[in-house]
Amino acid sequence: MKKASKPMGLFDDRDTMRPEYDFSSAVRGLTAARYAQGANVVVVDPAVIDVFPDSAAVNDALRALAPLIRHRKAGRKSKLTR
Repeated sequence: MKKASKPMGLFDDRDTMRPEYDFSSAVRGLTAARYAQGANVVVVDPAVIDVFPDSAAVNDALRALAPLIRHRKAGRKSKLTR
């Protein structure tokens, strides 16, 4: 006879919090306002993490590339409308 499986969504009541997790100085809702404005999460490939160590480096690179990409898109649109 098979054991009855638990319905999905039910969890054990045991405490799984690790001792090294310390939330004693945490502030509730600290980033909630920024998240409510909208969040774009991008995962940086580990092969380029040395070039883009933080969000500022990623944003700087994208700001430098944005005019080139916009110019290229504008060129394609004009070719399509001819």
